[in-house]
Amino acid sequence: MKNIKITTMKKYLISLGFAALFISKGFAETDTLYVYGPGGPLSAINECAQLFTAKTGIPVKVIAGPEPIWFEKAQTDADVIYEGAEYMMTQFKQKHPGMVDSKTQTELYKRAAVILVRPGNPKNILTLKDLASPWVNILDVNGAGQLGLWEDIAGKINLIDGIQKNICGSYANTALGIAAWKNDYFYDAWITYATWHYDLKETTQIISLPPNLRLYRGTPIVLARNSKHREQGEKFIQFLQSEQGHRVFQKWGWE
Repeated sequence: MKNIKITTMKKYLISLGFAALFISKGFAETDTLYVYGPGGPLSAINECAQLFTAKTGIPVKVIAGPEPIWFEKAQTDADVIYEGAEYMMTQFKQKHPGMVDSKTQTELYKRAAVILVRPGNPKNILTLKDLASPWVNILDVNGAGQLGLWEDIAGKINLIDGIQKNICGSYANTALGIAAWKNDYFYDAWITYATWHYDLKETTQIISLPPNLRLYRGTPIVLARNSKHREQGEKFIQFLQSEQGHRVFQKWGWE
């Protein structure tokens, strides 16, 4: 009789364990904060998400990349949307009216444009004027936060024509640009953000621009209008704006 009671108790405890596992799994799935945006700020956003979860216990899942990859899913579960430039957020809101709550939009941190070259700088590119030299092959990303970036900089010192003639490949988004940079050593330089160097340290070196040519873009973030976790989303954005969040962004090249 005693053995029967022990066996029954074991079964009961095991069943409680499975029930607890099921409940905890359900909690994680239903209370996860879903954050969507482009790949540019991903490293900083993702590290902040991990710190935020450790601090608050609120699970965060960051899904990043070109918009067509994640937008369909974001329509069903997005809590927070971020972008790689203010104009990108404006375009997102124009393209998808009602998707975000514009009243909650805020700016995180700015990032500076630089020239990325190959490690060791084999073409000895030191200034923006060097990009107009006939021996330089330039990669361009014509979108994803970089729309018109090189032109806005080159126009300051009348180098638009010289640089345009040296652009040997133009890509619609940074993911495509990175693939081309990694796979084709033909490219010598790329006018983009300093932040990309921190994701591509093995294949890039930074050539900073002087203050008179320096250009910045912002990093806007906003709550999705149909967020199921509005309060948690607000807390996450507040964490990104905190001193701890700022240090993470600075680590990845933001100012």
